Amino acid sequence: MLYLVIGLYLNYVSYSVPLLEIKVEKENGKWGVTQPYYKDWTGWRNISSDDVILRVDDVPMDHLNQLKYKSKIMAANKITIMKPNGDIQDIHIKHLDIPHQFYYIFLIPACYYVLTLFITFYLHFNQKNTKLTNLLILFMLTVALAYVSSGVSSRVNGIGIIVNRSSMILCLVLLLHFLRDYHLFIKINWLFTNNIKFFYIFPVIAFLLASISVFYPTSYYFFNDVVLTLFFIILLLILSILLLSYFKYKSPKLKILLSSILIPFLPFLFLYSLPEIFFDKHILSGETSSLFLLLIPFSFIFTQLAERLFDIEYHITRLRYYIIFSLIFTLWFTVGLYWIAGKYLTIPVSTCVSCFTFTSLIFLFYIKEKVDYRKRKILFSTKGDYIHQLYTAVDRIGKTIKINELLEKFAHEVSLHLELEQVFVLTYDYDTNQFTSTIEGRLSINPALIEDIKLGEIRKIENIYLAFLHQDAHFKRALVLEHNNSIHIKDEELLWLELLLLYVNNFIENTKMVEELLEELKHMRQADDSQLPWLNKLLWLRFEEEKYQLAQELHDTNLQEQLHIAREVDVLVNAKDPADIQQKLVKIHKQMVVSLHELRAYCENLKPPLLDTLGLNAALEKLIRKVIERASFELFYKIDRLYLEDERMNLMIYRLFQELLNNAMKHSYATTVAIHLQETGDGFKIIYKDDGVGCNVDDIIVAESMGIRGMQERVKAFNGYFYIDSQVNEGMSIRITVKEGSDTLDYDAYSG
Repeated sequence: MLYLVIGLYLNYVSYSVPLLEIKVEKENGKWGVTQPYYKDWTGWRNISSDDVILRVDDVPMDHLNQLKYKSKIMAANKITIMKPNGDIQDIHIKHLDIPHQFYYIFLIPACYYVLTLFITFYLHFNQKNTKLTNLLILFMLTVALAYVSSGVSSRVNGIGIIVNRSSMILCLVLLLHFLRDYHLFIKINWLFTNNIKFFYIFPVIAFLLASISVFYPTSYYFFNDVVLTLFFIILLLILSILLLSYFKYKSPKLKILLSSILIPFLPFLFLYSLPEIFFDKHILSGETSSLFLLLIPFSFIFTQLAERLFDIEYHITRLRYYIIFSLIFTLWFTVGLYWIAGKYLTIPVSTCVSCFTFTSLIFLFYIKEKVDYRKRKILFSTKGDYIHQLYTAVDRIGKTIKINELLEKFAHEVSLHLELEQVFVLTYDYDTNQFTSTIEGRLSINPALIEDIKLGEIRKIENIYLAFLHQDAHFKRALVLEHNNSIHIKDEELLWLELLLLYVNNFIENTKMVEELLEELKHMRQADDSQLPWLNKLLWLRFEEEKYQLAQELHDTNLQEQLHIAREVDVLVNAKDPADIQQKLVKIHKQMVVSLHELRAYCENLKPPLLDTLGLNAALEKLIRKVIERASFELFYKIDRLYLEDERMNLMIYRLFQELLNNAMKHSYATTVAIHLQETGDGFKIIYKDDGVGCNVDDIIVAESMGIRGMQERVKAFNGYFYIDSQVNEGMSIRITVKEGSDTLDYDAYSG
């Protein structure tokens, strides 16, 4: 509401009084014009350097507040002048009397402010990362206020001066705050202080300096240069941080971020800010150079948030498509309008009508697409509602649980949509080398054709279309469409059929698994057999995956080191010069010791040391000592002695400690970590807490990252309770409670 009220006031001031900047000078008690603002005034407004200004908006010149800041008449609706011959004239001035001013000082800032409000509302109601998006919203609104207030500040309006100076500095501080949180979001170390709140004192300083310059106009220029210098320093700080981060981490995201900030700021920095500070004369006006700054908030949306809020590439494609059609119709409409009523139309009116028609058509196309999608599930196509028909076809086919029924429904859907009578699935049996089909076919097809086509391929052969559907160890299936040269399947129809073929191929695989599982369960029930061969197969495959992963890790680390040592020893065996053999042997010995330590670490991860011999407490103490040696944080721990009947829980507790502490070292960036194993009456508790960067709990659960899912499953297997609480930049706490003696899962592991 504060931004809205201030913005409306600033836009009102910009519109109510035109900006003039007529240079005047007092001589012999009279205020003479030294330079008119708009050169054409010397003609049609009849204002020249020989004129004397008597009053501005009926206020005598000696009482005019504007002259306390600059020797200029900054803004006025009416000027009373005296010509050299003594004639007194009242000149009324409107915005349109200075066309470029109306666009640059009022129209463009007002449109930008309204557009910013719409975008910030959109971001607010569609935000995914609350804190980052809120900072971006505040940054965009502050840039909008700084831009709108620049024209009001030029009119030496007190509120305009205060808002302009304060928002200039505030937008940079918000940008700095956003960059700090964005670095944490993409998991890149922030190379500057985390105490960003300290920098919010600078907008307060700018506010105070602007307030002083309002009440003491003689300090206006000095404090203006101070604020510009402060702006320049903070901007250099931001660019330096981004440059250092980019050169250190080489992140593509940082490169895009740096470009989206650096490029828009360059014109304002080198064409207005620095020349104004050092030479008291700008190359490009503040209003014009500020136009480039408007790219920053929108480039942030496109480069950083687009993929999390909307599909920007789709919207750009549709916009290009609509612009072409709208432009063609607008040109046709404008030519027709000018031919019919050309003598009644002026060029400005024709231009406004054309622009209104062009933009209205683009909006109309977008609205039509949204209505079509909501009402009939149509996005766009040249013929028919293919998206909706594909959706409904997949929905109907996917409800079957038998392959024969699935193939029949699939053939029926294709026949119905493509309006073909002869559509059937041809199946080639490898065991019998014969064809079968869902209906009696009259076709004679060479088996080589079936072998030649690939998955999803549709081939036209004489009077049929042949499409590959599915293949397994016993059968190869193809879809046959008879057309008798009477029809031609269009490109969009072929695309629809290709997509449906891929879906059905997956459906057949899933249906086969369901059929096999149902058949297996049927045999088990008949034989009263408690074994589950498919479960044994699943477990065996899981064990093989674990062994493969371990073998790959050993091959890439320890085995490579051993091979390197073997090559070094081979060189020594064949060496002819024994002078430096002793030194090389010492180096090889060190490499072997390091390799043995790494191999021992792998063995300890597979089977925790001391757990079977000295018990859980000794194993945890050794694990914690290793963590303390490697960690950059201070670790506080307390381990109660437990008396558990189920020895499997000891291994589970050790793995939980191992995972929690590994996460702390890899992801937390904490300064202190506390972990406590506490005995309870019927089990135990593990309480973990750190003061690190924290995270969004929903994100890590969905992404199955940081081992959270694995810890949940371990706790769930023992009928335990898992609770996690974390916020970005507020650390993380985890509480695990397990009761001993439960054989069934009474409740699921919970995350909150």
